[in-house]
Amino acid sequence: MPVTERQLAAFADTHLWRVPFDTSPRHLAGPGDDRRVTHVLAAAGWTPVSDPLGSEIVLSSPDHRHSLQFEPRSSTSAWWRLRAQPTDTEPGWYAEFGELVPAEVLAAVAEALVLPPPSEPQDPLTAARDAGWDIDARGVADSPDRACRIERLREADSTTAWYVRAHDPYRGPQGPRLWHAMFGARAPEHLVQAFVTALADPAPVQRGMHERTAVHAPLD
Repeated sequence: MPVTERQLAAFADTHLWRVPFDTSPRHLAGPGDDRRVTHVLAAAGWTPVSDPLGSEIVLSSPDHRHSLQFEPRSSTSAWWRLRAQPTDTEPGWYAEFGELVPAEVLAAVAEALVLPPPSEPQDPLTAARDAGWDIDARGVADSPDRACRIERLREADSTTAWYVRAHDPYRGPQGPRLWHAMFGARAPEHLVQAFVTALADPAPVQRGMHERTAVHAPLD
């Protein structure tokens, strides 16, 4: 299902009248416009399989193996859920993302999912290291402001899961969680790489005046 001219016009109209502000770091920028994510998948042929009049959005890939669920009234802290069904040759996997994960970061994951994987994937933490994040011997990366942490989790079956957490920058690492992201074991590592690369990118993202950020402060 390609993105229609009407949908593109609605997206452009939303941002036409907003006064944009460069906002960084990205882990505190807030969610932004969810259509940055759904438009990527729609352009790649994903189709909606959810109730068109409901608040929940579910998109399915052309081969019906992958699905993305956006549930803004979720009873859990996961508003986005990305799933892959197992095949004869590929394992199933799951990833989830909280409400305040920036749409630009999720869009990078969506793009990585619909494009061919890189022939030589990099360690997902390479981009964080290059952006000045501190990485310890356990494979834990902390942002320069200590408000975001990326953890590589070794599972008992030798697979790897990833957990990302952003927290209140004024309360320290043990402060209240603002958002989380989790890539379960067997999730393709190039998707994790795309997430970390977009998250750690020092380039600001744009947010409108009074638009919600992760620290719940309007931009003025």
